[in-house]
Amino acid sequence: MAGEIPDLVAEARMGTGKGAARQTRREGKVPGIVYGGGADPVSIQIPFNVLIKRLKAGRFLATLFNLKVEGQEDVRVICRSVQRDVVKDLPTHVDLMRLKRTSRVNLFIPVEFLGEEEAPGIKKGGFLTIVRPEVELRVTAGDIPEKITVDLSALEIGDTVTISSVDLPQGARPTIDRDFVIANIAAPSTLAASDDDEDEAEAEDGKTEEAAAEE
Repeated sequence: MAGEIPDLVAEARMGTGKGAARQTRREGKVPGIVYGGGADPVSIQIPFNVLIKRLKAGRFLATLFNLKVEGQEDVRVICRSVQRDVVKDLPTHVDLMRLKRTSRVNLFIPVEFLGEEEAPGIKKGGFLTIVRPEVELRVTAGDIPEKITVDLSALEIGDTVTISSVDLPQGARPTIDRDFVIANIAAPSTLAASDDDEDEAEAEDGKTEEAAAEE
């Protein structure tokens, strides 16, 4: 099931060049350009506050947006570049690339964990450690999964969930070429401390036996 694609509202920008771009910034907007997808480039501008909010939310360069410009058809885009002021580190220009439904893109997909209450390891006092709450996948723009799910219901203390054990949506694949960890069931702190004490005791016993042998 494809997830809901967030809207990115922009305005058409008539002027081009450095002078027009400076005027756009004076008006509290960030100039940008939309290109690719077999169509001519289009100049746009995004309200500064809107863009800042999106940037602070994170993953701006890896999020597929539905670009809405008044008087134009909506189009799916992904940001390819955000230019910033070298002193203030504020956005000064954005480059957006159009995507077809068949285009392949890298996006971060949320992970949903199911069956935590049924997991034997959790019942025994273990706790879930989430290493990756979202996973970067290469997906088709027209079929973006809303999430991927991980079943924890059979996991014991010490068990680990890796990407290879997860059923990914058809056509999706990880961008990382290794079997990375998504989550694990960790031992309760009291059990871990008890194990440490036992290890230390065994080590002390070993030292005592070695000392007795030397005597």
